[in-house]
Amino acid sequence: MTVINTGLTTVGIRAELFSRMDAVTTYYQDLCTRVPSTTETERYRWLGTVPVMREWGTGRMVKGLRSESYDVENTKYEATIEVDRDEIDDDQTAQIRMRIGELAVRAATHKDKLISDLLANGASSGFNSYDGVTFFNAAHVSGASGSQDNILSPTAVAPDAPTVAEFQAALKEAIARMMGFLDDVGEPATNTGAEGFVIVCPPIQYLTALEAINTTIVQSVRNILEGAARVIAFPRLTDLSKFFLLKVNEAVRPFIFQDRMPVEFRAVEGGSEEEFLREKYLYGVRARYNITYGYWQYACSVDFTEPT
Repeated sequence: MTVINTGLTTVGIRAELFSRMDAVTTYYQDLCTRVPSTTETERYRWLGTVPVMREWGTGRMVKGLRSESYDVENTKYEATIEVDRDEIDDDQTAQIRMRIGELAVRAATHKDKLISDLLANGASSGFNSYDGVTFFNAAHVSGASGSQDNILSPTAVAPDAPTVAEFQAALKEAIARMMGFLDDVGEPATNTGAEGFVIVCPPIQYLTALEAINTTIVQSVRNILEGAARVIAFPRLTDLSKFFLLKVNEAVRPFIFQDRMPVEFRAVEGGSEEEFLREKYLYGVRARYNITYGYWQYACSVDFTEPT
């Protein structure tokens, strides 16, 4: 009997999967503050609790944790592919490796998918920030901040296809709005100046956004927005009239990556019960984590509307 050596070993597949994952461009690292997790659920009471510096006076004035709690449960995720034994016997190694490569891309970009979901649903009921209202809301109130609004509705002749000039006007408004947000003691929420901005948009707005911030001269006038932000296109953002402005250079970013267990790879191959009964090999990944909202003050939703 001829024994076919495909070279397809668990060790080789694992190495290939993680190598492919490392090569995939992902954005969650830039948009999230990473918080290591050691339990099933993490409780966030520290958001919005940092006091302003003051004169010593009669001694220290301690500011405690918020009375509100913000619980985030870790979620278990998996993705598994099935390979028929005949594919192994017929030496279909290249096709199997392509499927492993696709599995790696899915695993690597899953956290970006979660951020897309949080952005797209940020104004929907149940998608709340630490202050108890939706992440994108017209009435954020915290202590001495007063009512604050991180939803903008600029006009565009064609909301699903804003012009460069309309995009620039909206971006200026969003930056100004974000720079004016206050914390719970009435101090500016932004401490690092007008920098660290990221535009997250659907792919159809990508080139418009790039032109808005990369063109040096617009209509014979120097573009003051040149280099003001980076642009990221998220394919899962399907509202064509909307983009988001995020600020990602503060100590706490717009999102929190709650990291419980990293991606692990497992295989069920030859000699297993699965192979004996069904002649199937299984290759899968598993992880535990979650992504939730951080500071709403570092995020604005910009939804173009038609002129009235």
